[in-house]
Amino acid sequence: MPLTDIISNSEQKRSCYRQDFLSIARLLYAGTVLFTLDIALKASTAYAQQNEPAKSLEKPELSSKPIINAETPKKHKRPIAEERLEALFDTESLSYLLNHNNTALRRQDISAGYFVAEQAFGNLAPGLKPWRDRLSEHGFTFELTYKGEGMANLAGGLSKGMDYTHEIRASMLFDLGKLTGWNPLQGWYLHGIVMNREGRQVGWDHVGERNVLLTEVWSIHGPAAARLADLYLEKSFLNNRININVGRISLTHTYSTSILLCTFMTMCSAPMAIREPAGWSVYPKTSWGGTVRFRPTHDLILRTGIYRIGPKARDNTGWAWGDEPYTGIQTPIELTWEPFFGRRKLPGHYKIGFGHDTSPYPDMVGTIPAAFAGSVHPHKLKPRDTFYIEADQMVYRSHGEHQMAGGYVLAGFIHNTPSNSTFSNEFYAGASLLGIIPHRPLDRLGVMYSYYQLSPRLSYGQRMQEAAGVPLGPYINGPQTHSAILEAYYGIPVTPGLVVTPEFEYMMRPGETSVIPNAILAGLKVIAAL
Repeated sequence: MPLTDIISNSEQKRSCYRQDFLSIARLLYAGTVLFTLDIALKASTAYAQQNEPAKSLEKPELSSKPIINAETPKKHKRPIAEERLEALFDTESLSYLLNHNNTALRRQDISAGYFVAEQAFGNLAPGLKPWRDRLSEHGFTFELTYKGEGMANLAGGLSKGMDYTHEIRASMLFDLGKLTGWNPLQGWYLHGIVMNREGRQVGWDHVGERNVLLTEVWSIHGPAAARLADLYLEKSFLNNRININVGRISLTHTYSTSILLCTFMTMCSAPMAIREPAGWSVYPKTSWGGTVRFRPTHDLILRTGIYRIGPKARDNTGWAWGDEPYTGIQTPIELTWEPFFGRRKLPGHYKIGFGHDTSPYPDMVGTIPAAFAGSVHPHKLKPRDTFYIEADQMVYRSHGEHQMAGGYVLAGFIHNTPSNSTFSNEFYAGASLLGIIPHRPLDRLGVMYSYYQLSPRLSYGQRMQEAAGVPLGPYINGPQTHSAILEAYYGIPVTPGLVVTPEFEYMMRPGETSVIPNAILAGLKVIAAL
């Protein structure tokens, strides 16, 4: 048989295997939805009553004593030492002006960490807990998670239609000290994530939006049956006062992100203006590098690092490390203030960050048409800077004293170097509210408005090309300026290990022009932890 026929048959077989796998995953997604609808009616009332506080919602003033609350959700170890990071100095910064006696409360509340129903707390197979506990005692902890997203364009955009995408993820944590029994490795941990992603992006297929992702999970990084994401070592020093990690790391798991922000499809794992530049490796893309973290005071966290940066790799499986191009260095730094406000000790998280990417980036003005060549000159290649400020603040408490027992308002602003960044600015504001429906104390409603401004140099170049009669390129309908998205979700923890989240999105100015009609989308996200 000719070699070309052998190659063709091999490619056809791989294509068939992928289609079969995708079909099975879709069936799993549909079956999970049907399973949810079936048990929700039976379990929701009992589940709510089980989690309903026995006492009145009117609670007395909190003291400065540590709070031990059985309702505090289970902590997730990402990264583990962030939960145990102790202060270098036994004092507080600006928080000292708010309350002199909240250090004990802070130690308890901060240790709870961000937690939301979207994490699918618990497991669908509780019978495996003894086996998991034995493995953990010997130094190995793991999580298996399925996340399926179906999103349909109902009106506007390019066409009506629905796309499905999924992520099947194995997160692993190795306690090297326990595994080896070697004293020099005590306190060293190895984090690893292997995943599979498949599916289509509804924004590309039906909305006409190519810059902003309309679902959290997307498969442009594949296809790969098993993609390697994070793989890094972590260690704390000086009695957990300084923490480092080094290896292959997604920057958006460390900077400009939070679990609260990641409940929104269009915001996970960081705002789009952070994710889009090549210098910020967005999950599941990783970069070689490391970060050091420490608390100067009880209410401040400072983190900074250095990472090797390059464009998207030719091989997107995450395993071909030697094939990765290299263009420069990214040096991010972020300071977080974590105060408590008022009688109810409402926590807040206020971040300011900066990143400098030394890679040489071209002017976004693009190719200058011949008609303007004498009067317009592109800027020289230069590095790219990113500045961001983000904040979230609890505004009420409900059903507990841990960090996520209540409702939050949040907002943020991101600015990139305008001349060589696709997004020059992004602004977002929203709310994430817990237990607003009676007898559903753990449900969470989220609403978010996001505004995206593209580079003025990009718009300027496209206007010149349009005036000169030069084609703007595929999928571009005119000079691109800005767009906006209104997103809403309602997270329902049906049972431990299973969360179902109906989603709504209203996309304004798809493609960052006024050519394509505004789009209305609706869908469903399912998270199952095995």
